[in-house]
Amino acid sequence: MPPLTAEQRATPLGLLEPVSAAIAAAAAASLLDELETWPKPGLVSHVDTGSHADMDAGTFRRSVAAIEPFYASLVIAGASRAGMEELRRIGLAAERAMLAATGGVNTHRGAIFALGLLCAAAGAALTAGAALSAGVRGMFPASLLGAIVRQRWGHAILAGPIPIGSHGTDALRRFGVGGARAQAAAGFPFVLQVGLPALRLGRRLSLGDVVAARVQAFFALLSVADDTNLLHRGGADGLAHARETATSFLAGGGVSRPQWAETAVAVHRGFVSRRLSPGGCGDLLAATLFLDRLETGLNLDESTR
Repeated sequence: MPPLTAEQRATPLGLLEPVSAAIAAAAAASLLDELETWPKPGLVSHVDTGSHADMDAGTFRRSVAAIEPFYASLVIAGASRAGMEELRRIGLAAERAMLAATGGVNTHRGAIFALGLLCAAAGAALTAGAALSAGVRGMFPASLLGAIVRQRWGHAILAGPIPIGSHGTDALRRFGVGGARAQAAAGFPFVLQVGLPALRLGRRLSLGDVVAARVQAFFALLSVADDTNLLHRGGADGLAHARETATSFLAGGGVSRPQWAETAVAVHRGFVSRRLSPGGCGDLLAATLFLDRLETGLNLDESTR
């Protein structure tokens, strides 16, 4: 690790390292929870491969294990007041590790971007003093982290290089939607204003069923997001179909209805038959679960597991 800055010295080194490891462990756990959320229309889970023929749950688990250490590096980079160029360097290294672990399959590029920025924001919060005492307890307000991403890196996110041939680039060109970049630059408003409230509502509606709560959050995100993966596979009609289906599921009571799982499975099968894959919403769900963990409080012992 490089020498500590003056701001880092305000956070004892003995705290920064275990907290960064615990935050990375929380990011990895959130990705695994996203994987094990089912029914999750069109996406890979521990039950099936959804609309994908080139990946399965094992592919995702190998990917998570490969990228977890880079989340810790991003926490420390945020604590060092790193600019977007340094965050991109770490993110690209994480992508290379992901592709090596999966045999070239893109499982988590969007999650490296989204959760990586939030990890960097958590590091920035630690050394800015605003969340030092909270960080000692392992708790970070979600709204604070969103604001840090927006204020510190929002302009650079939008001004930075756009990957050639990516689904997001294609959607921006063809449909005029900003996708993941626009959400990140704005501080993840869909996660803060839609995902987290829906997750917590889902817990109440399902009397604490954690999987049902995650399904509720996923459908809520699906009902509003400009998912560039959906646009890539299904065009504007595919996106409209996904949003309408999700809205109908929520309007019918979501996970509070007795047969909610059967309804969600039917939606899932319909997405698979149309080869629709809302991967962007999967990333937003993972970010939602991550911020929920950070607000609730980290288990600092996870960093030594």
